[in-house]
Amino acid sequence: MRIQEEYGSFDSYIWRFINNRPITNTWTELSQVPTTTELSDAISKDLYAHGFKFVGSTICYAFMQAIGMVNDHMIWCEQYSKC
Repeated sequence: MRIQEEYGSFDSYIWRFINNRPITNTWTELSQVPTTTELSDAISKDLYAHGFKFVGSTICYAFMQAIGMVNDHMIWCEQYSKC
């Protein structure tokens, strides 16, 4: 609720980390896709500071993928260009 009061919504809060512009990676192999990044580390740390629990960097990166903050489709995947 504090995040909503401060940023207007959780959506506004989370997307500000990337200036509302999705990150498009250019992976060619699944082994290239990271499980964490410096950005997911920063988001995790900030969420903890706001009182969240169970928001480690791996969970944050998976969330970023799930909501479209980061496009980790392989460049040869038909979904790559759609994202």
